[in-house]
Formats: sequence, structure tokens, C-alpha cells
Amino acid sequence: MTLAEKTELAVEGLQVGARPIQGTCQLFLVRHGTTTLNVQNRYRGRRDVPLDAQGYQDAVDAARVLSPCGLTAVYTGPLRRTVATAQIIADEALVPDLRILHGLNNVDYGAWEGLTAQEAELHDPSAFAAYRMAPEIAVCPAGERLMDAQARITQAVELIGARHAGEIVVGVTHAVMIRLLVLGLTGGSGESWRIPVGRGSLTSLTIRDGRIAVNALPDGTDVD
Repeated sequence: MTLAEKTELAVEGLQVGARPIQGTCQLFLVRHGTTTLNVQNRYRGRRDVPLDAQGYQDAVDAARVLSPCGLTAVYTGPLRRTVATAQIIADEALVPDLRILHGLNNVDYGAWEGLTAQEAELHDPSAFAAYRMAPEIAVCPAGERLMDAQARITQAVELIGARHAGEIVVGVTHAVMIRLLVLGLTGGSGESWRIPVGRGSLTSLTIRDGRIAVNALPDGTDVD
């Protein structure tokens, strides 16, 4: 059974009324839907680009999967593409408002924002090689250390878990943030940290007593 199939089973179980173990928070991290910069395969970073038409469909698809689960809260990073995705999920699940959490914000790509991978490599080959192969030392030029971003999202997930023990919640964030969180929880080396994270995909986590566990990784083929 693939990890994506395990995610589907986890969601199906919640849809038929199963609740998390007492004291455990079930968290689904959702990657935001598609934007024009995704289609162009350019680093988005903190650029506040909106969803495109496909991005809204990605969000609707995620919302339809999650709405029967009995969500009690929907968190999101502050950028428009995550907020729009989160609002669609919250509306479908009848969650009255969104909770903005800056720990879910994207990596600050600095000088690489708006560039393709090929352009970023030309801009700073050594920094780009570290980004691909050694995230533990990587720093985006004029931007953020990847380990600082990893610490941010880890703290955000721990906070959500502490607030919502025994509940099912959603956090909408970005692909690289999901990858960094998974790397910190499961390990890995070299380029293997860049797992596929489909747009609108779900990553299933549980948090109990401050300990985060990965139940299932996202589906999709995107490694942008």
C-alpha cells in the first residue's frame, strides 16, 4: 500500500465518524492550489501570487475530501494562495473563521524569488547545490536558512497540536515547508528530502504530548 493510499484510508476512516485517540490531534497539512508561477516552475517564496483557475479547483477537491471529517479549525499561512485555499476548505466544512499562523508561511527565497531552478543555479551555483543536496546548511541568497524555516513549521505544528488535542484540524501551507517538516521527522539525506507534494494534496500527521508523527505522505508528482 502506498503512502498516498494510506492517506486516503485515514480520511475515509474519519469520514465515517472515527475520532482521534483522546489527547491526540489529527492534522492534515494541505498544500495550496496552483498559481501561474507554479505553472511556470518559478520559486514563489513570499511573493503574494493568487490562485489561478486550476488552483481554485485544487482547493475545491481538497475541501470535498476533508469536509466530512468533522474539522474544528482551519489554519493558514498569510499569503493569498494559502488563505484562498483555506477559505474554500473552511466554507465546505462549515468552520466559521480562519486562523492565520505565520509559522506556516513559505520559505523566504530572497534573490531567487521569481526565478526558475536553472536561473537560481546560475545566480549562485554553490548556494543552489546546498539547497538541493544539503538542506541542513542551505541558505537562500538574501533569504532564509532552510533550518530556520524547518524550525518555524515544526513549532507551528506543535502549537496546533497543543491547542487541539482530540480534534481534527487543517493547516494550509507550502510544498517546501511540508518537505522540511517531513525531513525533520523522518530523516533523509541528499536530494531525497525533496519529496513530491501535489498541489492541493494532504499530508497526514498526529500530534500527542508534543510529539509529531507522520501517518502518510502527500500524493502527486510535483517536486517544484
